[in-house]
Amino acid sequence: MTSTDWPVYTPWAREHYGRGLQEGMAEGKAEGKAEGKVEGKAEEAARSVLLVLDARGFHVTEETRARILSCTDLAQLETWLTGAATAQAVQDLFGDVG
Repeated sequence: MTSTDWPVYTPWAREHYGRGLQEGMAEGKAEGKAEGKVEGKAEEAARSVLLVLDARGFHVTEETRARILSCTDLAQLETWLTGAATAQAVQDLFGDVG
């Protein structure tokens, strides 16, 4: 007998093992779906920041583009999106000194 054989020996064990397996899979699917939605929202927000900067005629360096696209913090991306509409220069978006 192996450790993976024992849970399915009795009808009770099969029922509960199967139920636990299904619940675990459902939880994993729900978590994955939620993570995917958050990632999708972040990607769209980053693209929106770049789109606004482009529409305003700003040149966005590859370094700045990478910084925006790699950000996964929705609150930060929303701040940048708002700033992109009013910034005088791309550097104003980040509040970096120097």
